[in-house]
Amino acid sequence: MGLLSKDIKTMDDLLQHGLQDIYYAEQQITKALPKMIELATNRDLTLGLKNHLEETHKQIERLDQVFKKLGKQPSGTDCPAIDGLIKEANEIAGEIEDKSVLDAAIVASAQAVEHYEICRYGTLIAWAEELGHDDIVRFLTTNLNEEKAANTKLNTVALRKGVNRKAAS
Repeated sequence: MGLLSKDIKTMDDLLQHGLQDIYYAEQQITKALPKMIELATNRDLTLGLKNHLEETHKQIERLDQVFKKLGKQPSGTDCPAIDGLIKEANEIAGEIEDKSVLDAAIVASAQAVEHYEICRYGTLIAWAEELGHDDIVRFLTTNLNEEKAANTKLNTVALRKGVNRKAAS
């Protein structure tokens, strides 16, 4: 089911597609984060990525609950956006030899993913509210708030914990 698919006829179909998209994205993120953790050298960055990996597993569990409340089986659909962000992160990481510059690139790549997720969850919440699916809004909002917090932590690592400063020197 593509974004402009004939299978999307109603707002409920659109919500379902969006949920499948973010479900797939979260699954892909759990596969990509261990590599980022392995490559990171900054202690705060490594710890933050490890913590967010644990959060991502919990986010998937919440999405399982969302699907259950909607009477659907949890499933994903290909998400070219997240695939592209992960591919770009891997390509950039493979090109950087300086570990401090690599840490800055990892922060930037992780933030690109967080911004995508923040956008997706915000949209899903708006659609769920409009459709009267108040029973799933709480789960989606918790995930959204965790994504926003992860982005804030990445900002702190980059700016206050010195990742960007070290990379620039």
